[in-house]
Amino acid sequence: MVAFHFPPLAGSSGIQRTLRFVQHLPAFGWQPLVLSAHPRVYEQTSGDLMGEIPDGTIVRRAFALDTARQLSLMGRYAGWMSRPDRWVSWKLGGVIDGIRMIKEYKVDVIWSTYPIATAHIIGAVLHRKSGIPWIADFRDPMAQDGYPPDAKTWESFKHIEERATKNARFSVFTTPGAARTYRTRYPQFAERIVVVENGFDEESFAADVTDRAKGPLEPGTLILLHSGIVYPEERNPRPLFVALRRLVASGRLKRQQVKFRFRAAVHEALLNRLAAENGVADLIEVCPPIPYKQALNEMIRADALLILQSDDCNDQIPAKLYEYLRARRPILGLTDPNGDTAETLRRAGLDAIARLESADEIEAILPSFIDALASKTARVATRDMIAQASRKGRAESLSDLLNQCV
Repeated sequence: MVAFHFPPLAGSSGIQRTLRFVQHLPAFGWQPLVLSAHPRVYEQTSGDLMGEIPDGTIVRRAFALDTARQLSLMGRYAGWMSRPDRWVSWKLGGVIDGIRMIKEYKVDVIWSTYPIATAHIIGAVLHRKSGIPWIADFRDPMAQDGYPPDAKTWESFKHIEERATKNARFSVFTTPGAARTYRTRYPQFAERIVVVENGFDEESFAADVTDRAKGPLEPGTLILLHSGIVYPEERNPRPLFVALRRLVASGRLKRQQVKFRFRAAVHEALLNRLAAENGVADLIEVCPPIPYKQALNEMIRADALLILQSDDCNDQIPAKLYEYLRARRPILGLTDPNGDTAETLRRAGLDAIARLESADEIEAILPSFIDALASKTARVATRDMIAQASRKGRAESLSDLLNQCV
């Protein structure tokens, strides 16, 4: 399993997909071996998930450097040094260690996972050199209209995805929309393009009842929580802040009534600036990262949870949405009603949805949503939907693909 996102990396929900596969695949007859990158390349690290790697799991951490932080001169570096990403130096160490692992452990299948594109480069090289079947776990689309914005990086993404869809036994996506896009883009390989969604890990919610008994996060104030990265473009919160300013100015929202808490947003300066520009700094809390279990506890105790997803990400679903559903809290979805995220919310019985790009729509929906929170009549996810989204079930789906490979 070639995966950049793996403990002790902190600050990304992307590590959950690989980590939970590693935990659950042995129950279906598969022993994972992990090929990751040296922790020096991670901007943030935390040991809180290291204990969840099953005892005896083989984890090799290959040589890698972050071009921007470790190979730049006064913050500058040549463009080719960060294509397809800043961790392209991982390729050499990854291939060398990967070949060693293949020989040492008699590997049956190679699995590589995006969103670090270099992982697919490593997977492709190992497949070519060994002839072992390869599964390319794209998760989300790679080369998209306008993304990556740099033309040469876009070309490298396009080349990587073309090679993967051609040579991988399966190309795996986390949403139906992404799979449809790639079946249309590569019709000759359509039957090898499949969906294995993200999910939640039930064991991580073992303290659910105890956590709920602790009560709300801030009695007397409704807390709407966004847990995770706020991307300046794909999750741009500016229209939300504009809507809050209008609602406060019109008296439809009282300042002491509600707070929007952003946990581990990474782009804290953007949030603080937007809050100040719109005069709603007292409605916004920008909070640092906390250990994973504490983050789940916070979700369970929040009055509501917030999803931000722009309309150019309609074929993507934030991984944390599945944890939101399991937390069984009301969810405000600021996302395109026509996208996969909104469809997942509706299938869960949730209908508080407005376009992230539209301050008018957010302004229209917020008062009734907050009233429903205050009266405890806001909807939560159906139990049927929650039951379908466990990580163990997703691991079983992956094991089916692995079985087909051999």
